[in-house]
Amino acid sequence: MCITSVGLLLISSLSLSSSMFFDLGEREEKCIIEDIPQDTLVTGIFKMENWDVRNQNFKSDLGLTVTVRDPNYQTVMTKKYGQKGKFTFTSPTSGQHFICLKSNSTRLSVFAGDKMKLHLDVQFGEHTLDQSTIKTKDTVKGVEYRIMHLIQEIRQISKEQNYQREREETFRQTSEDTNTKVLWWAALQTTILLTMGVWQMKQMKAFLIEKKLV
Repeated sequence: MCITSVGLLLISSLSLSSSMFFDLGEREEKCIIEDIPQDTLVTGIFKMENWDVRNQNFKSDLGLTVTVRDPNYQTVMTKKYGQKGKFTFTSPTSGQHFICLKSNSTRLSVFAGDKMKLHLDVQFGEHTLDQSTIKTKDTVKGVEYRIMHLIQEIRQISKEQNYQREREETFRQTSEDTNTKVLWWAALQTTILLTMGVWQMKQMKAFLIEKKLV
């Protein structure tokens, strides 16, 4: 029972999200690349920080345009947001997805210098806990909710593991194909060298016979 409890705690503590800070200039676009399994819900929460209090009138001009592209560089979603917001999308296929954020403000440098700090939190899977449900007085419902949350995380982890196994299989197949090609190329080079050696020996022998040196 103790081992099971420890295992559940370890699983529940696994992070299925990534947080980052970066600077974004006026009309500047920055992209992050996330390797995402197919049919995975991705949620992004962003917020612009470090406002200049002397120019509060220009805060309404701030905003972001979020564009998501799949591994084939096809647009999955594109939408404009304000100073902070939340976007979601479901990955249509497995592979590297490009999440691009672009400032749509033309007055950013006026009140915030050249850059604005942006906080971005990307979460994978339906695993966000509802704090109002967690704090409910109904202990049974709270436990049920935590169990459902844990099951969702386990499913997401299983999906990630399956995807990694697929990538490993693809990599192994590519490596085997490459090794086979290298082997055939080495055999071809050896055959060419042997053929050239035999031809040169015959030419040399013919030359010596012609000159009556042998």
